Amino acid sequence: MASNRMAVSATLHCLTGCAIGEVLGLTIGTALGLSTIATIALAVSLAFLFGYTLSTLPLLRAGLGVGTALSVVLAADTLSIAVMEVVDNAVMALVPGAMEAGLVNPVFWLSMPLALTIAFFAALPVNKWLLSRGKGHALTHEFHGADVVRPWIPALQTPVLVAAIAAFFAGGLVVSVADEVGAGESGSHAAALR
Repeated sequence: MASNRMAVSATLHCLTGCAIGEVLGLTIGTALGLSTIATIALAVSLAFLFGYTLSTLPLLRAGLGVGTALSVVLAADTLSIAVMEVVDNAVMALVPGAMEAGLVNPVFWLSMPLALTIAFFAALPVNKWLLSRGKGHALTHEFHGADVVRPWIPALQTPVLVAAIAAFFAGGLVVSVADEVGAGESGSHAAALR
């Protein structure tokens, strides 16, 4: 049986790529005023792109060719990323106003980490099941910590990525709350001047 620790690690690894793609897609979609469907399509596409990319880098560092690395990653990560994306986007669509919230709206910055957290717990049993059958991240595990053949390929550590994503969410929330407070104060100042 796959250990809980391995399943958590695999799920967290998958979540980082998904989170980067989701945040970027939802940010771009919101900034450009895209429809909900177009924003979700962009976010899902970028989540798969970043998820696959982050999983491919360690394999390329270990010396695998691009085609081989991509085939291993597609087999290892597709189900986990798909579960995360379905759950994440369903939560974002269900939170009132989350998809329509602007980038300076606290609803956007609160609903996104909530959706990603729920997606993590939805994908965790999937990754545990895959690992217990020698699939999923079990396919890539042998390449993590292998001799580095291509040192110019970055070694992005999951804890560092998680910290950066959390800081990004915190920064977005602080800016959006400050904007709300500033808008409230401006309105009360304007009313006082009348």
